[in-house]
Amino acid sequence: MNDQELAQLARDTAKKAYAPYSNFRVGAALITDSGNVYTGCNIENVSYPATVCGEDVAVLKAISEGETKIDILAVACIDADEEAIFPCGVSRQRMSEFGVEDVIVVHKDSFEKYKFDDVLPYNNKIQFKD
Repeated sequence: MNDQELAQLARDTAKKAYAPYSNFRVGAALITDSGNVYTGCNIENVSYPATVCGEDVAVLKAISEGETKIDILAVACIDADEEAIFPCGVSRQRMSEFGVEDVIVVHKDSFEKYKFDDVLPYNNKIQFKD
């Protein structure tokens, strides 16, 4: 699966999000070092701390299936207007635990690919330059 296909899979997965409180749907898709693909979407809860990010759902699914290393993860928020959304700090910490090397940040019909070490400094969003 190439980067563009992974980005599209993250977009498609965001449509499955359960986000009745924020209306902020996030999807993620990842590829493990064994070549398997896993997806996840955010799942909100009225008790906000019980909410789970889309990236975390994808990572947890992969690890629960016996994976131990994630090569690349794509994240997409289909409701973001002006700004691309980076994984939050908790998700970045979880991603670092399992060796994510590259992150694809999807915004509307475009995406940017980053080395994971370059994603760490971002708080959680940037603006794409046209």
